[in-house]
Amino acid sequence: MLTEDKKKTSLWQRLREKYRISVLDESTLTEYMHIRLNGWSAIVVTAILFALAMVLFSLVILYTPVKNYLPGYSENIRHQLMEESAKVDSLGASLELQRQYLDVIKQVMVGEVHTDTVQSLDSMYIVMREQLLEAKNEATEEFIAQYEAKEKDNLQLFHVANVTPILSFFRPAHGTILQPFSDKEQRYGVLIQTPTNENVTAVLAGTIVYVNYEIGNTYSVMMQHTNYLSVYRNVAKVLKNVGDDVNAGESIAIVGEQPLYFELWQDGRAINPEEVIAF
Repeated sequence: MLTEDKKKTSLWQRLREKYRISVLDESTLTEYMHIRLNGWSAIVVTAILFALAMVLFSLVILYTPVKNYLPGYSENIRHQLMEESAKVDSLGASLELQRQYLDVIKQVMVGEVHTDTVQSLDSMYIVMREQLLEAKNEATEEFIAQYEAKEKDNLQLFHVANVTPILSFFRPAHGTILQPFSDKEQRYGVLIQTPTNENVTAVLAGTIVYVNYEIGNTYSVMMQHTNYLSVYRNVAKVLKNVGDDVNAGESIAIVGEQPLYFELWQDGRAINPEEVIAF
């Protein structure tokens, strides 16, 4: 027990004992400087120097290119290089567009390039074009008469006296359905691919209530049939006028190169034409 106490005491005393560190000239033994410290001071000084070294090393890594050589940091450098490269490419493209713009301005100023003329399209032009298309010449009147005569045989079937007329729908035109009716997709009609110059017939007897010229050089026609309303779009020529009474199966228009779009409404609700008409 005494031996252990002596060892502990001697270690404690050694930490408290002061030491002197001198710097001497080897040839003359002249002392240039010295430092006095004990064991505890030496430990504290060593810890401070170690902390300063760590701080200095961290600063060198953070603020010098040395950090680029650390494992895992190269990935960030690669992303940064890609971003800088994209910015350089964008600036290059902008400079090229600006150069082309300046070249065009230069050519216009020296008279090498002439500005294009602009022709305005106003509403009066559309109205005049509609009036021109609606004008009927002798050939058109003859063509309409031939179509009406062609349909007389079909119409005679529905002129039997003292017989209650049966609600039978004619198909609007001969052709193939390209797009069916779809209430979910808000497509309230069918698109019918017909031969060119195919006649469009009234699906029921009724009255022409609407004829409108569209921008695409086509017409839209609407017919009222008691509690039904039929709509015919993309027709090239209208054979009837607003207010005309038309029998079922009678020709009311002619289709051009565009498919016929047909809608059928009952009491203000769109119905699928394929449910009541055999196409």
